[in-house]
Amino acid sequence: MAGKFGAKDLLSQIKTYLIITLGLFCYVTGWVVFLIPNNLVGGGVSGLASIILYAFGVPISITFFVINVVLLLIALKVLGKAFGAKTIYAIIVATLFFQFIPEFIPKDFIQEIAISNGKLLSAIFGGVMSGLGIGISFTQGGSTGGTDIVALMVAKYHNIAPGRLILYMDLVIIACSLLIPAKDVVDASGAVIGKETWGMRLATVLYGYMLIASCSQIIDMVMAGNRQSVQAFIFSKNYERIADTITAQLGRGVTVLNGEGWFTKSDVKMLVVIIHKTETNKLYNIIKEVDSSAFISMSNVTGVWGRGFQQIG
Repeated sequence: MAGKFGAKDLLSQIKTYLIITLGLFCYVTGWVVFLIPNNLVGGGVSGLASIILYAFGVPISITFFVINVVLLLIALKVLGKAFGAKTIYAIIVATLFFQFIPEFIPKDFIQEIAISNGKLLSAIFGGVMSGLGIGISFTQGGSTGGTDIVALMVAKYHNIAPGRLILYMDLVIIACSLLIPAKDVVDASGAVIGKETWGMRLATVLYGYMLIASCSQIIDMVMAGNRQSVQAFIFSKNYERIADTITAQLGRGVTVLNGEGWFTKSDVKMLVVIIHKTETNKLYNIIKEVDSSAFISMSNVTGVWGRGFQQIG
C-alpha cells in the first residue's frame, strides 16, 4: 500500500516539475525571441540582467543566476524548503535556457517574427509569453525567480495579487534603463548614423511598461483560473448514493441540508459540494449516472480556503 502511494507521489512530483519546466520555457523564450533582440527592458531579475547586458555586455544568464541565488537564500527562511527546492530547480533551468535556447533559434526566424514587426508588438508578445510562464510556474508552487520570489513572500502574509506586486517593482526596474549609456544607432547596412536620443530612450521605457502591463494581466488570469472553484446545489431522491459516489470518486466532502419544496409541500434533501472547476464534468457524470432527473444549480466561486483548496494563513 505504501508502495502505491509512493509511486503516486513520485508521478505527481514529476508532473509538477514538468509543468514548471514548460512555464520556464515560455518565460525564457519570450525574452530570447521578442525582447532581447529589440533591446527592450522588462521587469524582474531578467530586466536587471538585460540592463547590465546592454550596458556592459555581461551575459544575461550569469547575472540572472547570481542575483537569484542571493534572493533565494532569503526566501528559504520565509517560504520553506519545499518552495526552495522548486525555485532552485527553476533558477538552474532558466539559466540554462537563457544560455542555450538562443543557439537553437535561427536568427532569420527572430528577424521575421520579432524585429521586423517592431518593438510595440514584440513588447506585447514578449509580455504575454513571460506572464504565461510565470503564471504556470506559480500554479505549481514554483517561481521563475527574482521579483517573483519577493511577490510570493509578500503574498504569503498579505492578500495582494502577485501580478500587482510584480508590476510595482517592475516599474522601478524599467525606469532604471534610462541610466544605460546612449548606444550607437545604425542603419540597415550596419553603419553608425548617430547616438540614441532621449526620445528614443523614453520610448524604450514606455514599451517596457506596456510589456509588464500585459505580463501582470496574464499572471493574474492564469492564477485566477487555477483557483476558480464551483459550488453545486443538488436536489435528488437518490441523494445518499450521489453523496457517497462524490466522496468516493472525487474525494470531496458533501453537506446534506434539509429543505421543503414550496410547490409540493414535501420535505427534500439538498446536497452542497464545492469542487475545482476542472472537476465539473466528473461531478455532472456522477449525478447523471445515479439520477438523470436530478435538479442541479452551479455557480462560480473564488477564494475557497480549507482542506483540498487554498491553505488558510
